[in-house]
Amino acid sequence: MNIHRVGLLSALIYTGIALTMSGVFLAVTLQGEYSWVTRIGGASWVFLLSMIVLMPLVSSFVKRRYTAR
Repeated sequence: MNIHRVGLLSALIYTGIALTMSGVFLAVTLQGEYSWVTRIGGASWVFLLSMIVLMPLVSSFVKRRYTAR
């Protein structure tokens, strides 16, 4: 697999996971009495931190998995 495709695939994976985590956070806060500014701000914060943590983890995993073949 081409190295550019590995980068694109890993970006799609960690962005999808981060969006999912952010959506779960938003869904959980709908049950509480929070303002929309707090909900959207918290979901944005979860998305940002998830991207920071997942980017190196997923990239190295995908690169190792697809370049070993």
